[in-house]
Amino acid sequence: MKYAPIVLFTYNRLDELKQTIEALKNNKLASESELYIYSDAAKDKTDEQKVLKVRSYLKTIEGFNHLQVIERDENFGLARSVIEGVNEILERHGKVIVLEDDLITSKNFLCYMNSALEFYQDEEKVFSISGYTMPLKSLKKYDNDTYASVRPSSWGWATWNDRWKGIDWDIRDYESFIHDKKAIKDFNLGGADLSRMLKHYKQKKNNSWAIRWAYAMFKANKFCIYPKISKVQNIGFGLDATHCKGINIYSSPLDQTDSCDFKFINKIILDKQIADSFKYQFSYMNKFIKKISNKIHSFLG
Repeated sequence: MKYAPIVLFTYNRLDELKQTIEALKNNKLASESELYIYSDAAKDKTDEQKVLKVRSYLKTIEGFNHLQVIERDENFGLARSVIEGVNEILERHGKVIVLEDDLITSKNFLCYMNSALEFYQDEEKVFSISGYTMPLKSLKKYDNDTYASVRPSSWGWATWNDRWKGIDWDIRDYESFIHDKKAIKDFNLGGADLSRMLKHYKQKKNNSWAIRWAYAMFKANKFCIYPKISKVQNIGFGLDATHCKGINIYSSPLDQTDSCDFKFINKIILDKQIADSFKYQFSYMNKFIKKISNKIHSFLG
């Protein structure tokens, strides 16, 4: 098997980036994998020194079969960086594993992602592979190592060129969608926040590439494959984060094994119990409860 190239997007957070790289280097397949790192340029004078420190560190990275750093000479922002960077690598390699600079991966992350890419390559119902999963109670007695969802995750993911290249990033059918109550309800099967985030994108309240990606998967009537045990932890929440300020209410235990033997689902259908508990995680009630709980734990120490 030819292993998929890894693409990592970074900006100005050196500490998080170092943790991301160190965890990735500890992966079984790291030394056999190609790593492309896109370093975005500073958007203002305030970030210039931070970006320079990141770029200095990037020159010291070892432990991969091949490393290429692409330094942008203008600030792309995350959405443009991801869309154009993933386009470039997919056109060359046909498949890709994608990370951002605030994601800690398990030792078997690359094993899982490459195995899943190989297993589902010819399964037209599969749109993408997620390395992350929430700690759903419905997964405790679940027999397989993967499950299907109608919502993709951008916290460590993979896909193929034939799934990615047809995405309408401009969402030209938005007006017909937003006036179709059934379509909105169906889209929100992956979480009540989906249609709201899409609306906010069209209103220029966010510039999310991920919500457009999720909408493209919904329109294509495809699925994302998730692991039973998360291979990714997000450490990017906090005051310095660009998009994820505050507390991470979706934290999940990281796979502590180095097993590369996975039991993938063959039939791509939704497990109702898992789908219901998955959707609940994005409900306003669950978000409220988790935020209050986190504040109480923080106050009590």
